[in-house]
Amino acid sequence: MRSVTVVGASLAGLAAVRALRAQGFEGEIVVVGEEKHAPYDRPPLSKEFLAGSSSEDDISLGEDDDAGLGVEWRLGRTATALDAEARVVVLDDGERLASDAIVLATGARARALPGEMPAGVHTLRTLDDARALKADLVAGSRLVVIGAGFIGAEVASTAAGLGLEVDIVEAAEVPLQRALGPEMGQACGRLHEANGVRLHLGVGVAGLTGSPRVTGVELTDGRELPADVVVVGIGAAPNVEWLEGSGLELDNGVVTDVSGMTNVPGIVAVGDCANSHRDFTGDRLRLEHWTNALQQPAVAVAALLGTEHSLPSHHAVPYFWSDQYGHKIQFAGHRPAEGSVRVEDGDPEGSGGFLALFLDAAGEPVGVLGVDRPRPFGRWRRELAKRL
Repeated sequence: MRSVTVVGASLAGLAAVRALRAQGFEGEIVVVGEEKHAPYDRPPLSKEFLAGSSSEDDISLGEDDDAGLGVEWRLGRTATALDAEARVVVLDDGERLASDAIVLATGARARALPGEMPAGVHTLRTLDDARALKADLVAGSRLVVIGAGFIGAEVASTAAGLGLEVDIVEAAEVPLQRALGPEMGQACGRLHEANGVRLHLGVGVAGLTGSPRVTGVELTDGRELPADVVVVGIGAAPNVEWLEGSGLELDNGVVTDVSGMTNVPGIVAVGDCANSHRDFTGDRLRLEHWTNALQQPAVAVAALLGTEHSLPSHHAVPYFWSDQYGHKIQFAGHRPAEGSVRVEDGDPEGSGGFLALFLDAAGEPVGVLGVDRPRPFGRWRRELAKRL
């Protein structure tokens, strides 16, 4: 193997480049990135960067020794097609990049509302998104967040801290219901109410008012919420449309085995765009989490190079965190469709934090949720890894 093309220049792509060099690959590496920015950290975009407590330099992923990676960066370029058999990536200007192996790390994009949006309506996924939203978050303004998922919750938390009036609209009856279930979703939803953020649950968005700038959000129950700014946080879609017809298996992302290998030899997929088999759950999961984007590439690169690489066992347990209103929310494992929840510590209805276990139908712990419980959470995360 003499050359590798990495498609995607965010955390997963950069982690793949570092892993290639760390595992002894001395050949040519070309990295294609749709954004013009050098790799940066995305989690602070909804928190510290939006609040003004972190700068663009602070969120840069660059390190001093990255200069020695010997990488050819193609930033501001988009991959439009893949000839998988020939291992050729076609770029937006027609250039064809041929290599011996390909790492797909194209991530995901924020889902948007249909139609053309008036000014003041934002999604949050990229640095440019965060720059535009930050300029609109003025104290005293009225913000409506559409979607009570983790991104929406973090934006609401940040905006409330900046002095905005905040409403959240969520079609489900409970915030974070899909990720945490009704009981724990309701418990985390109390953080909004405790901080003066109004929740509108079980109601959808009928439309937006205002032109050329948004003035309100029309709800399906006939109400209208006044809005100077709107943030749409209704999930993300994997960036894999350009791979259709390539021969790669696609299903809510690029399908891979546990190591990140696709159905085509010499091609791996990592990060948010990869729908990978997980030993912990016994099925495929596409994880849009920082930890997965950082760690999965090292395993995938080892599979490409035929080298040995393994992570500590607890890293194989799906994990994510969220910071909201000064509270740390951590989750590891998974929430079974048929199961129950057992509170181990604290009170979900109080304000002092808690730790809860998700049990499968047999009563065995398969997931853990901690709010301001870092030490017991860490112990249970390691305990869950023993299932492997």
